[in-house]
Parts: sequence; structure tokens; C-alpha cells
Amino acid sequence: MRLALGRHVLELAAGEPLVMGILNLGRDSVADSRAFASVAEQVRRGQELAAAGAALIDIGVLSGRTDTEPVSVEEEIGVLCPVVEALSEAGLVVSVDTWRAQTIAAAVAAGAALINDTSGLLDSTVADIAAGSGAGLVLMHTRAKPKQECFPVYSDPVADVVEFLRERMEIAAAHGVAEEQILLDPGLDYAKAPLESIAVLRNLDAVAALGRPLLLAVSRKYFIGMLTDAGPEERLAGTLAAVEYGVSAGAQIVRVHDVAEVTQYLRTRAALRGDGGVVMRGRRDDERLKWIAPR
Repeated sequence: MRLALGRHVLELAAGEPLVMGILNLGRDSVADSRAFASVAEQVRRGQELAAAGAALIDIGVLSGRTDTEPVSVEEEIGVLCPVVEALSEAGLVVSVDTWRAQTIAAAVAAGAALINDTSGLLDSTVADIAAGSGAGLVLMHTRAKPKQECFPVYSDPVADVVEFLRERMEIAAAHGVAEEQILLDPGLDYAKAPLESIAVLRNLDAVAALGRPLLLAVSRKYFIGMLTDAGPEERLAGTLAAVEYGVSAGAQIVRVHDVAEVTQYLRTRAALRGDGGVVMRGRRDDERLKWIAPR
């Protein structure tokens, strides 16, 4: 399946997912305590994620927390755009995680190739920006406004996700967004109780049937915490289990905090499941790969 992201074109194959690395620039992340003191550190972190295996870097200032107020648009742009510009100029595929049209326009002008709109296309201006620039557009399911805690009563959460995303695809198309620009996100943990997120993940094939690539955002999610009783930064094992299930169900891009670990997992998975040759990245003369050096 083909995904057009501005000057970048990604060819996505079943069972060979790409990794999207998360780069949080805000100070109130839901699931990441890491903070950076300068733009140089933020850019270096983005480059580290790419070196660890991330094919896309998803940069955001605003968190999904409902217990904090968002910074102003001006501050968001001021923090976001220098990093977007630097990483884009370095040749990386940059995604911008926000719902504000003014910020999105500035980020796309700075080089962002993908718009990760976590509002579910609340503002159709975002679709206009995607159409005019050629940037990719993530359509995410949510029945809540940004920064709003809301848990609707779904008669069938899976059917609601499918219906919502189909409607948003039609809206995007009406605004001139090409089908190849669209990436779908079922919005796990957004306006969903943990059991509802699990139900959607269990039935991801119903979302895949809409015919566009799926973005799987399961990293350190609350539903994993509820299943495991583990804090956000202690959920790697649960994240890997969710990644395995989602990729097996057809997800083509996985959005994660732990890029190196997930990349290692996916490379091993591909080697064990594949019918062709196996790529060995280590050297036979590297003693480090055999055992721990004696003390």
C-alpha cells in the first residue's frame, strides 16, 4: 500500500511495519518523563530515534492529558517548528502531533510531511492544509474534544470507530485530500475505556477493511497499565504484546516511545516469519555479541 507524505512516498507491505518514534517536546507527557533543555538536544534525540530504527519522527508539544491546560498556539509553534525544520532538513520524515490548524500550517511550512491530528478532524481547515501541501493526514477516532475527558456510551465501539473513520475519509476527500495521503488511527484510549480500547484492538481487521494503512498507537497506553498494573514507563512488555497483535491484524506503522526495543522485536519477528533470506546485522568477530566481557 502506498502512502504519500509530501516529497516522501512510503511503500507499505503487509507484515513489514514501519516504526514511528515519539519525540515529546512538552513537559506534561502522558507516558514519558524525558525532558530536553534545548533545541539542540531535541534535534539530537530525533536523530537518535531515526538511528535506532524509526522511519518517521512524530513531534508534539501538547499532551493528551486532560488535567493540564495547553500552552498558547504561539508557544507551541515556537517550540515545535525549529525542531521540525532541523529534522526535515536532515532528510527525516517528520510528523507533527497537534490538532491546531495554525500550528499545523506553520509546521508543514517548516517541513512536516505528516499531520497527526488527534482531534479526529475537528477542524476541516486541517484537511485543506493537507490537500494544499500534499502532506499526509492521520484520521483518528475520538468522540472527545482535545484535552476533554469524555467517555461516551458505545453500543458497539468497533462499529463506531469504523463509521467515524469512514465519515472522516469522506470529509477529507471532499476537501481535496487524495486517498494516498490518508492514514487511519483507531484512537485507542481516546474517549474509550480500557475494555473498549481492547475490543477495538481485537477487531482491528474491521478498521483495516476501510482500505487505508493503519497507524497503531499502543505504546505505554492506559489500557496496558490496567491489564498489567504497571506504570507508564514500565509497560514495554505489554506494549510489545499489543504491537504483535496489531501488526498481525494488519497495522503498517507502529507509533512507539521505545524505538530500539520495538525495532529489535520487529526485526526478529520478520526473520522468524519470513520465507526468504535472513539479514544478520552483527559481525561474527564481535565478541560483544557472544557474551558479557569478564570483570
